[in-house]
Amino acid sequence: MMVLPGILIVLVYQYGPMFGLVMAFEDFKPVHGFFQSSWVGLDNFSYILNMPNLSRVLWNTLFIASMKIIGGLLTPIIVSLLLNELRIEVIKRGIQTLIYLPHFLSWIILGGVMIDILSPSGGIVNQMITFFGFKPIFFLGNVQWFPFTLVISDIWKEFGFSTIVFLAALSGINPALYEAAVVDGANRWRQTWSITIPAILPIIVLMVTLSLGQVLNAGFEQVFTLYNPLVYESGDIIDTFVYRLGMVNAQYSIATAVGLFKSIVSFLLISCSYYLAYRFANYRIF
Repeated sequence: MMVLPGILIVLVYQYGPMFGLVMAFEDFKPVHGFFQSSWVGLDNFSYILNMPNLSRVLWNTLFIASMKIIGGLLTPIIVSLLLNELRIEVIKRGIQTLIYLPHFLSWIILGGVMIDILSPSGGIVNQMITFFGFKPIFFLGNVQWFPFTLVISDIWKEFGFSTIVFLAALSGINPALYEAAVVDGANRWRQTWSITIPAILPIIVLMVTLSLGQVLNAGFEQVFTLYNPLVYESGDIIDTFVYRLGMVNAQYSIATAVGLFKSIVSFLLISCSYYLAYRFANYRIF
């Protein structure tokens, strides 16, 4: 009975909409519905492959998602190692609480915060830039700066929560190893390099392999909240591209075909990532 609500939610919101995938193979017209719209087979996919901006959207998605994965793994590892060196529990717990907080805020809230602090006219970031004699930067309207703004802001939002995994792994290290290292004359840096990092290496390998399945997920909520037509060239990803095709331009069949293509590729990547996690980190779901 406790599992039943979760099963119903998955069936209604995850498996129920899969019936709409038939639109990818039709010239779907809302007035005709699924059953009376003309069948076009793979024509929609051929049309997608010939779209001039598809390669740009794919590149933006891969670049932004890859940078988020790399930064989202390195930052919590470094922060967790630094927190592990703190011996004053009050300060350690306080820092953990502060860096966790952004994770629990939606991108609608953080989007407004980012727009204010990154404003080229009155934002605090550009005030600091102009204070040191440089010209203000339009972070959310500059093609070159926008992808890095997305990556850095996403890392800032999520790295605190990700440190939980690595701090849990660090807490499982046998203290006797550090005591033996001290007897042998190892300093803190040598202890970290020879004991701490090798001890959490299986967790790092596991997180890296599991993150491979997210290569095509560059973060719709964040991009949709922050982007604008000025930065479509470097900020438009698959999810926002599908949104504009389907919801704005009413090209339902084309949008469904793009979404289905992404889902198939993501399924293959997730399958490979779980295999690699089992192969190298002995991680199994069942």
